[in-house]
Amino acid sequence: IAGENGTGKELVARAIHQQSHRREGPFIIANCSAYSPTLLESELFGHEKGAFTGAIKTKKGRIERAIGGTLFLDEIGNIALATQILLLRFLQDHCFERVGGEETFEADVRVLAATNRDLYLEMEAGRFRDDLYYRLNVISIVLPCLRERKVDIPLLCKHFLKKYNLKERKKIQSISPEAMQILMDYEWPGNIRQLENSISHSVILAQDQIIEKNHLPYFLKQTKVDFPATSLAENERRLIAGALKTSNWNKHEAARRLDISRSTLYSKIRRYGLRKETSCV
Repeated sequence: IAGENGTGKELVARAIHQQSHRREGPFIIANCSAYSPTLLESELFGHEKGAFTGAIKTKKGRIERAIGGTLFLDEIGNIALATQILLLRFLQDHCFERVGGEETFEADVRVLAATNRDLYLEMEAGRFRDDLYYRLNVISIVLPCLRERKVDIPLLCKHFLKKYNLKERKKIQSISPEAMQILMDYEWPGNIRQLENSISHSVILAQDQIIEKNHLPYFLKQTKVDFPATSLAENERRLIAGALKTSNWNKHEAARRLDISRSTLYSKIRRYGLRKETSCV
């Protein structure tokens, strides 16, 4: 599962797990960038008592804890070459030994991996083993960054508004057109995670039923946006055209993404003279 930070790679992995026959099994996460090579080996494969200084008791690794379920290797591009060899062996024959141990264990585990790097380039640079790359790269899912899917912003905002209304015990109904245009125009380098944090911030500050421009985080309020007389109408036209294009002109799906009724969508298609070949820019 490849994509920039904040695009939802872990959510995709959890969805795959929940929709699979392993849903009753554990979902275990190993953040490969959070440990030194030695500690990561112990985290993945476990260790025996006395295997190294501080190993005061036997510990099961994350592979062993994931038996019958899914092991999610987050940021797998950060794994050291020595650990890559051990991981490759496990992926090939589903067997492993704990650090400092001699007994071989079998583990029935599905492995999902995620990275924000281009592993093919890492492989060509010699930082990632080619045999491990091809062993992992059975099915690839590439998550687009939010700046490439701006048509999804209103739908995501609605979801996060509902989520943080419940959390903060508020009843905010909507986001003002001016505030929404600022959200639409921003490039979102932190992707969906950054958008979610911005909506959380806005819900906390808003006292009425509408999120206004002044409720947005400081970095958004500093964004220079021009508002010509036709800006809202043009933004709506581009948004609708983008939703239609993304859904391959499936009007039911486009209306769902835009959170409007199909009759409203048909009306706006006629108003803006949109046709199937219409560009969203």
